[in-house]
Parts: sequence; C-alpha cells; structure tokens
Amino acid sequence: MTSKKIVRRPRPEQAPAWGQSLPPILQRLYAARGVSSDEQLDYTLRSLASPMSLKGMERAIELLAKAVEQQQRVVILGDFDADGATSTAVAMLGLSMLGLRNVDFRVPSRFSDGYGLTPGIIERLRDDGDLPDLLVTVDNGISAIEGVRAARDLGVKVVITDHHLAGKELPEADAIVNPNQPGCEFLSKNAAGVGVMFYVLTGLRKRLRDSGRLPTPEPNLGKLLDLVALGTVADVVPLDHNNRIFVEQGIRRIRQGAARPGILALLEVAGRDHSAISSSDLGFVVGPRLNAAGRLDDMSVGIACLLADSEQEAQRLARELDTFNRERRNIERDMKAQAQELLASMSLDLEGLPWGLALFDPDWHQGVIGILAARIREQTHRPTIAFASDDNGEDIKGSARSIPGLHIRDVLASVDARHPGMIKKFGGHAMAAGMTLAREDLEQFSRAFDEVVRESLGAEDLEATIVTDGPLSVDELCLDTALLLKRSGPWGQHFPEPVFDGEFHVVSQRIVGENHLKVVLKSVEGGDLVDGIAFNTGPEVPDFTRTGARVVYKPDANTFRGRTTLQLLIDHLEPLA
Repeated sequence: MTSKKIVRRPRPEQAPAWGQSLPPILQRLYAARGVSSDEQLDYTLRSLASPMSLKGMERAIELLAKAVEQQQRVVILGDFDADGATSTAVAMLGLSMLGLRNVDFRVPSRFSDGYGLTPGIIERLRDDGDLPDLLVTVDNGISAIEGVRAARDLGVKVVITDHHLAGKELPEADAIVNPNQPGCEFLSKNAAGVGVMFYVLTGLRKRLRDSGRLPTPEPNLGKLLDLVALGTVADVVPLDHNNRIFVEQGIRRIRQGAARPGILALLEVAGRDHSAISSSDLGFVVGPRLNAAGRLDDMSVGIACLLADSEQEAQRLARELDTFNRERRNIERDMKAQAQELLASMSLDLEGLPWGLALFDPDWHQGVIGILAARIREQTHRPTIAFASDDNGEDIKGSARSIPGLHIRDVLASVDARHPGMIKKFGGHAMAAGMTLAREDLEQFSRAFDEVVRESLGAEDLEATIVTDGPLSVDELCLDTALLLKRSGPWGQHFPEPVFDGEFHVVSQRIVGENHLKVVLKSVEGGDLVDGIAFNTGPEVPDFTRTGARVVYKPDANTFRGRTTLQLLIDHLEPLA
C-alpha cells in the first residue's frame, strides 16, 4: 500500500461546556467537528430551519396550493441520480398526501436528453398531448434558461426546486426555490434537492391547513423522511446541523421498519439488516443500487422502486436494480483498467502526470465516467475529468471530481472565461461537475484545465493526506466504542465518520478472497488481540508481521454466526519505520 501523509484533526483549544453528559470520546470527536453547543446535537424536527426563509417559497406555495384547489395537472421533472430519484418520489408522494390527484413524473435520459429541463423534453410532452398546467423541477432547473422559456411559451407554469449553484443568469420561472440562488437567506446552503422539495411540501401543508383545505386526517409528511435521508446522504452534500436532522430522523424510521418498501427491499438484496443501519449504508449500499438505474438504463426503474406500495413489487424492482449495480461494477472495473493504461502512457510515475487529469476513451460508458473519475482521483490525488462520447458522435461529455482545496466548478468557469465557447455547457459543485465539449477540442481543453489547476494549487496539495482523530487508548479500543460511534452519528460529508490511527504489532496476516488483507493486531500499548481487515489491497502486500504497522482504521461491530466482536476496518496501513 502506498505511503500517505497522516495528520490528526485539530481540536479547539477550549472545549465546549456540554450541558449533557457525554462520554469523553464523543466530547473530543464532536468538538473537533465544530460542535460547540448541545443545540447542535439536537436532532429533533423542531430544530429544523424555517422553510419560509427560503426565497421564492411564498410564490411556489401559492402556485401549488392553486394546483391542489383546482386539481390541475402537475408533472414532476426529476434527475437521473439518487437525489433526483428521491426528490421525485418525495414530490409525488407528498403532493398526493396533500390532496393533489393528477400528478405524474418524467425523468430525463442521461443518454438522449442530458441533464435537467431542456426544450426537447417540453416538445415531447407537447407532441404526446401531455403538457401539464404546472411543471415542478426537483434537483435541477436553476440553469434551464431555454427549457423554462420553452415551457412558458406553451402556457406551462414552472416552479423550480433545486440546490445547485446558480449561473450568471436565472431562468424566468414562475417561482424558484433554491438556497443557493442570489438573495436567499436560508441558513442551510447545503440542502440536497430532496431536502428543498421536502421544505416546499411543509410550506404547502401549512398554507392548506390555514385555508381549511388540508385533507383529514392531517397528512404526516414525516413519513417521507427516509427518502430525504437517503437522497441527502447519497448526494454527498455536507452534513450541517440541518442535514444531520434530516438524516437522523430518516434513519430512525428505517431502523423501525417504517420506511418505504423500496428502501427496505434495497437493503435486503444487499444483505443488510434495516434495524441496524447507519448513514454509511445509505451512501454505500442503497445509493449505488439506486444510481445504477440512471447510469445504465432509466432512472424511472429506481423511482418506481421508491414509489412501490407492495413489498412484492418493491422486491422485484430492488432485484432489478441490484442486477444493474453488478453490471455497473463490471463496466467500471474494465474502464478503470483502460484508464490505468492511459495513465501509464502519459507518465512512468506520479510526479510526471499533469496536475489536472482529463482522460477519454471512445468506448467508455457515459453512465460510469463519474465513478471512474472518482476512482482515478483517489489513486492519483489529482482533480480528474473522465470523458465519454456523446450520442451525436461529435461531442464528448465529461464528469469531474476534485480534491480538497480546489473548487472544480470555479476551475471550469476560469477555463470558459479564457477560452469562450470551447466548453459548450458545464455546471456542478465544489467537488463534482459535468461538462460537454467538442471532441476535437479535448487536447486544447486538457492543457487549459491543467494550467488553471496549477495556478490554483500548490505542490503540497497533491500529496494524499489522511486526517484522523488520533489514537484510541487501550481501554477505548473495544466493542462498546464501535457500538457507541455507530449510534452517535449521523456521520457524513463535512461531519466525517471517526477514523483513528495507531501503532500495532501484526500477529498474523493473510489474503482472503484473493484481494483483501486479514490481520490480527495487538496495540504496542498492550491490550487484547483484535481482528482487522483491509479491503482491495491486492495479493501483494509487505510482511507486516516483521515490521509492525501504523494503521488507520474505523472500529466496527462484526457479527458472525450470532457472535458480535470488535473488528477494525482498515483504511490504510504502512510498515513502522
């Protein structure tokens, strides 16, 4: 395993004065993550930010309330990732709960439509005789200048709910609800698309209640929080306090078995016990299976799974999504091998590579380039864009993944400013973005991208760094700690799951499953023997039994044949000097 720089997460000089009794380990973990008061650990729904502070909320509610009152036809336009799928399901279920009977959804095809609300989608609705009175976008729309114009030209009103960064120009929609639009003072700028739509529904429920038009018994929108949690975690948005409330409340519902049948079915096909899940299960188990539909086929399959009312239908669709996910992994494995060959042709060592990588292969699958970019980024610790051919054969589509300290969308904006027209369209976040350009411009773009990256980073930024919470004492290195940490989340983006490092004697080691390293460890400080496993190390690893190892790990509760023991999930290990 390659050497990496291991640094320990800084802690505040003055620890917070906790009003509640917290174990010492949680006190230092929370303080290191910026928690300074008990209020920031209050995950009850009453602590959510007010929906009415979202700019555009009043107008969106007004249009939706009118649609309910007049039973207008409403179409939800989703997106082809997990946030888009959960947002669509939340909109469909929530509006139905609030009394709207004529609501349907459409989701663009990644391959034929591209991202978001486009004129082509509006034209297809028109040609099918299916134009709605009101179109509501979820997890998209903030950049749909032409799509909104096409809809309004045909008399369709448009409400945009989105969370992506706004460009220089906003679409002329009838209402825009997006915490990241100019002038919005909403506290949580990190809300996922599904969270924004949930907020719209809570505002609409209040309006209908105040006007006496709310169905009885009053709908419980809390039933949608499992979907909100899934979309929030799967979209890897920062887990600020507001988002942690959403995730914690949703996970509680799932653990109680009160989730959508589709979510329970997706956990079941992955061999997970819903009563013991954590946020990482949503991000690494459920999310990828849901995303696989949008990557390889049609996200409508994933949305149908989330909307399924019967356990039998949910299980059928979950099995179909699981098949997509296995196919996606096979495609990804082959593409990564091709990318490794491409990297090898560019340089014999890491130092000779460009600082910003732009990779292309005409046979790569559009739906998997985002995952590929992430894998290469992890390996090289360089911002990476993977390109695949567009369906028209002339353009290529790219999916970018960045490293800490580099805002990838801002980099693309700089490239665009220096070379106007070269990038046909782009958008995204700090850590991920997408773009389209002509295939013939790839070489010029690659040079321009590398140039801007070099201006934005220093050489030290290209050194892979692992941030840990330091060592666990011999007394803390136990099963009780693993169980405590699992209960004390939700952990996620910008509120990272605790990771520790320490020095260990390696009592034994062996390769299992051809690719994973199984070890038995004993802390150099003493204590009991403990099992550990490092996944995907490959068959060739050093003999750590001779040298000992510095280990970066997460404590985990491993249950086998009815017995639960401590196991360390190893992120990194290297010989002791």
